[in-house]
Amino acid sequence: MTFIRTLRGDIKPQDLGFTYAHEHIVCRPPYWVEKQESDLLLDDKEKSMLDVEDFKRHGGKAIVDASAVDYGRDVQAVHAISEELNIHIVGTAGFNKSFLWEASIKEELKPLIGNYQTYTEWIDTASINDLAAFVVREVEEGLEGTRYKAGQVKFGTGYNRITPLEVKTLQAVARAHHETKAPLHSHTEAGTMALEQIELLKKENVDLSFMSFGHMDRNPDPYYHGQIAKTGAYLCFDGIAKIKYAPESTRIQCILELVKKGYENQILVSGDTARKTYFKHYDYGLGLEYIIAKWVPRFIDDATKQGFDGEGLIRKFFIDNPARCFAFK
Repeated sequence: MTFIRTLRGDIKPQDLGFTYAHEHIVCRPPYWVEKQESDLLLDDKEKSMLDVEDFKRHGGKAIVDASAVDYGRDVQAVHAISEELNIHIVGTAGFNKSFLWEASIKEELKPLIGNYQTYTEWIDTASINDLAAFVVREVEEGLEGTRYKAGQVKFGTGYNRITPLEVKTLQAVARAHHETKAPLHSHTEAGTMALEQIELLKKENVDLSFMSFGHMDRNPDPYYHGQIAKTGAYLCFDGIAKIKYAPESTRIQCILELVKKGYENQILVSGDTARKTYFKHYDYGLGLEYIIAKWVPRFIDDATKQGFDGEGLIRKFFIDNPARCFAFK
């Protein structure tokens, strides 16, 4: 049976609807808490909910919350938003990148993982199978001891390198994927190391059609994107609106280059809005409504003028592709 696992339960893929594939909704990453980086703390459930409500008002139906355990997710708050707004939210099990692991582990987690002081200590000390078992529990039983289950598993690597502990979490997440059949997602710092991740995943016998690679637009290299796409994996262009990294024209052209090569069924789009300054209701940013309300019409216009079926591509990127990518098969 094919299904998508949301925080409110399993649904049919065709019921997912218009989906943002990589966002953060309510989270307090311990690393950024300790660094007192307030901008990176999405710590007000009501303000986050107002942005999600904006997304829904424009026709949005689902959001994949990519906040893993080391990113300080607030499972109860995100589930409450899902319930109050009647919107699908997919939760994430697994891990992020290694520099975040220097932070302290909150006391509430220690009964679930052991009396480790930092994420680095936990990941270094625990066996791969122990880490995999933790990820499996989050998919099959619930995130952080709740009854709200994860709908994808995640690992991450740093900029232009993969540390031994990042290899370890990749292996653990791959094993959890094999046991649960949950789809996989990866953090690629600045869009790097996806091809190296692929080689490691192949050693773990992972079918790459279950895999989505994040932050692809941080590395706007069409050849690189093509090399990833030919493995069957999904590419997530999740930096929409972040003009400090590249103009929208660059992102759109990278996406259309993949379409020209026949990979339109492997493209996902989102915003990775992980700062207060990206949210409308925290700090007057563009907000979660920006992509669906402003970027989508711009993409349709631009793609159509270049001879593409802009509206058809939008349906693929936000409805059809997520329905396949995030399915347990």
